[in-house]
Amino acid sequence: MSISIILQQMGVICILVVIGIYLYQKKVIDNSTSQKLSTIVVDVCNPALILGSILSGHMTATHNDLLIAIALGAAFYVILVILGFVIPRILKSEPYNRKFYNLITVYTNTGFLGLPIAKAILPANAILYVIVINIFYSLFFYTHGMAILHSGVNPNNSDISQTNRSADAEPKGHKHPFLAIFNIGTMMAILSLFVFWFEITFPPIISNTIEYVGNATVFMSMTLLGVSIARSNFFKSFKNIRIWLYIVIRMIIVPIIFVVIMYFTGFNTEATLAVCLMAAVPAGSLPLITAEKMGLDTEILSSSIAMTTFMSIFTITAIMSIVSILL
Repeated sequence: MSISIILQQMGVICILVVIGIYLYQKKVIDNSTSQKLSTIVVDVCNPALILGSILSGHMTATHNDLLIAIALGAAFYVILVILGFVIPRILKSEPYNRKFYNLITVYTNTGFLGLPIAKAILPANAILYVIVINIFYSLFFYTHGMAILHSGVNPNNSDISQTNRSADAEPKGHKHPFLAIFNIGTMMAILSLFVFWFEITFPPIISNTIEYVGNATVFMSMTLLGVSIARSNFFKSFKNIRIWLYIVIRMIIVPIIFVVIMYFTGFNTEATLAVCLMAAVPAGSLPLITAEKMGLDTEILSSSIAMTTFMSIFTITAIMSIVSILL
């Protein structure tokens, strides 16, 4: 993959992020509007982008590639789960905050940010690996991730484990964590793999509609990323040395390790690029949203998301450019 294409596309993404910052500062997009637009991206545009990538006809991957992608996706998260226990200890974080560093190590922004960037800079066949990784994201978060969130003690030493939380502590109508696996993004990803496996084609009026909706994802998600940066307490996060160390380890060293392992084990270029990008994206917001619903202290999560999101513009550009040259 040409480095000029990556630099050009990441330059476009930077401009879209700046547009988001501008729109927030001019009060064109406020917090309420941002929340509504985020829902549109997550529940409508991103699922359409996933299915549209399969229906585009540009993908030449085989059934064997899909099976490899499934094995690779599972291995990807198994390794991240292990790193989720190791990295917080390397950072020497406080015992209560270790689970938060654990979560942002494992559950990064592979969907809201990763999918649009993948669509913009990766080869068509690489999207298959990105889709599978996002399916495993949901499978792992609503099992392993929820278990991590419900573990440990708070600063007042009061146990917050799931067994000691009353049934009334959950919001009325709240889904059981396991049922949350079956969200629209996961279901659309599974449907897309089903369409890919059986080579199902849709009428042009349907496929074109899906493509148009999916094409809006990059602009909307990057604009909302700019809004997120604009409203974050960025300067406070900037002073946190532990977050800087996390960025170096998790967003630079870990993706490089994945690339080295995949290169010497003979994976193809598309798979290597996809895994590299998914390993390089910043901390995701789902752990933060879930922790807030549980009434936990989310300062570490919000600070990490702000800093890693901002820095990812530079780290992703650098890493993907270097990797594309080496491959």
